[in-house]
Amino acid sequence: MTLTDAEIGDVLAPAGLRLVERVQQDVLLPPLPQHVSPASAGAEHGRFDSHPDEVADLDTSDFADKVNAGWHRMATEYGLFDQRREFLLAVGRGRLGEDPDDEPYEVWCRVQLLDDWDLVGSEVGMLRSGFATLFTQRFVPEFTMASLDGRMMLQTTVWGDGTLSTIVIRP
Repeated sequence: MTLTDAEIGDVLAPAGLRLVERVQQDVLLPPLPQHVSPASAGAEHGRFDSHPDEVADLDTSDFADKVNAGWHRMATEYGLFDQRREFLLAVGRGRLGEDPDDEPYEVWCRVQLLDDWDLVGSEVGMLRSGFATLFTQRFVPEFTMASLDGRMMLQTTVWGDGTLSTIVIRP
């Protein structure tokens, strides 16, 4: 059963995200060459990485604080938020109760970051990494976001070495 917008809003609320609307048109993203993902992009594609001290080992006690702080610094520094602190969040179709094989496989939602937010400690399932469940029971987030103007894309992602960090694509 597909989640309604009200239900999506309820799911995202504990993370401090308010659903503004589902995006019905194509989302403008920074261009990358064919077969180059944000994770495989290089500096020549406009990729920026978390500072080394913001890379979080999945097993550390300060994991949530480190991930939240690194994400927020990069979101602010590279222009994720508009003046109302709104941005786009990609949500996999399967998480919405839709057919995950549908193209495109993600639905974009326009959301607003509220004053009281916690993307990691809230443990919102819609933000949970499927990959990380292969090697830890701990809640680990993984998500893609984009600025409303399409100038930047941000991913908080899990790496094969058991760490998590945020990358930005902003050519």
